[in-house]
Amino acid sequence: MLWLCTFTLSVAVCAVLLLPISILSNEVLHSFPHSYYMQWLNGSLIHGLWNLVFLFSNLSLVFLMPFAYFFTESEGFAGSKKGVMARVYEAVVLLLLLALLVLGIVWVASALLHDNLARKSLYDLWEYYLPYLYSGISLFGVLLLLLCTPFGLSRMFSVTGSLLVKPRVPAPRSRKTTSRGNLTMNMEAMQKEYQAVHNKRLSLEMRRKASPWQRNLGYPLAMLTLLALTVMCVLMVCINVLELLLDEAALPRGMEDPHLGMASFSMFGSLGAAVQVLLILYLMVSSVVGFYSSPFFTGILPRSKDTNLTQIIANCMSLLILSSALPVFSRIIGITRFDLLGDFGRYNWLGNFYVVFLYNMMFAGLTSASLIKTFTWAVQRELIRAFGLHRLPLTMSRSTVPFRLLLASGLSKIH
Repeated sequence: MLWLCTFTLSVAVCAVLLLPISILSNEVLHSFPHSYYMQWLNGSLIHGLWNLVFLFSNLSLVFLMPFAYFFTESEGFAGSKKGVMARVYEAVVLLLLLALLVLGIVWVASALLHDNLARKSLYDLWEYYLPYLYSGISLFGVLLLLLCTPFGLSRMFSVTGSLLVKPRVPAPRSRKTTSRGNLTMNMEAMQKEYQAVHNKRLSLEMRRKASPWQRNLGYPLAMLTLLALTVMCVLMVCINVLELLLDEAALPRGMEDPHLGMASFSMFGSLGAAVQVLLILYLMVSSVVGFYSSPFFTGILPRSKDTNLTQIIANCMSLLILSSALPVFSRIIGITRFDLLGDFGRYNWLGNFYVVFLYNMMFAGLTSASLIKTFTWAVQRELIRAFGLHRLPLTMSRSTVPFRLLLASGLSKIH
């Protein structure tokens, strides 16, 4: 089962790299059109890679991962000999029943939406039903990216800040007082205090080992880089919205022959293509961070030496759904102009102007709202710490401290 999970994760990595490899291949062929050493890099090779990733993604999502889960939970049919083969037989039977159920649901859905096509393609499993099923899975993945990516873009600042050494910020000192009530704290409070002391000790150890360049330059540069990448994503989405309003050609569509090397997919040439690749990878990392930071999916977060096989299978399927939807997601929000190849471009809902336009507007709105909320709370928290108001009694809510109180506290410290 671990081999099946490894294969699924490999397919997920390939799905993430589909667009970056295609964009970079086009730029290489565009820069060196007559190079003898680049003759192997052509449109048919890239088109074949897209088809293989689509095939293996279908295979992993529809067959391999459900079989791995059924095999993990199965014990064999009643009356049969206990062993590996009994579990395999039960897993195969359950997989066949699930396949019949899913195909029946897909046929009913296609009959409701496209009556004539459903009747003509009743036995056309490979050319119609599997792409149709994968279209629904990809739509679910694109909607999941819509929810996770804006949240992940805002969480990237705190996650990156926890991995770096922050500059030293002077704060007023205060004498610590102990009370008799602290001696009677319960075990849970003691564990929380121990964890806080442990984290503070690790932070101080990192600060002691860090050089002055890392303390004073690394953290601001990392934050500025994340801010620049996030702002570029929002700007490209806004530009894509304007293009959708002015020209229907901005809608994502499928492409049969990529014709690599004919022209650059960015108006800024190779530099713009490199930025597109960087933004695509950044969006994927942000979506994963937002996915595991969501309260709905924190239960499947893998932990060192404390992750069972069922959780591993759930993580593999989740990452494959996110990564296989990444090319469609990047094309919808206008990060790249490289049209989708193979069966990735056969989704009917991609040509719907209202769906694509509403998706772009929701992504821009959610990302902007998440960033504004993150920076507002971050600035307020730093002001409270700088003015020493974090030592206020717990009965007073620190989030309700007005700005005038902050200003008055700062002026009193200056005088």
